[in-house]
Amino acid sequence: MLKLTKFITALLLIGCAWCASAEQVDINSATADQIAQSLIGIGKAKAEAIVQDREKNGKFKSLDDLERVKGIGRATIEKNRDKIIVGMDTPNSPAVPSKSK
Repeated sequence: MLKLTKFITALLLIGCAWCASAEQVDINSATADQIAQSLIGIGKAKAEAIVQDREKNGKFKSLDDLERVKGIGRATIEKNRDKIIVGMDTPNSPAVPSKSK
C-alpha cells in the first residue's frame, strides 16, 4: 500500500510540473522573473535582457522580434513557441503571428 501511495504521489507531482511548464507568458508585459520561470532555456539574465530590450526598443510585434535580444536564437524561440504570447496595446487586438518557416 505504501508503494502505491508513493507511486500516486509521484504521478501527481509530475502532473503538477507539467501544468506549471505549460503556462503562457506575455513577453510584452511579464517581469523578468515570470519570463525566466515560464520559458525553457531562459534564465534570469536572458529574461532581464528581454525586459531591457522591450524597454529600450518598444514592445515586441512578433515572436521573431525576440531574435534581436542577444543570446536568444531561433532554437530557443521554437522550443517556447507555444508558451509565448505577444500582447498588444489595444485590448481586443490579437497577437501578431510570426513568420512561417
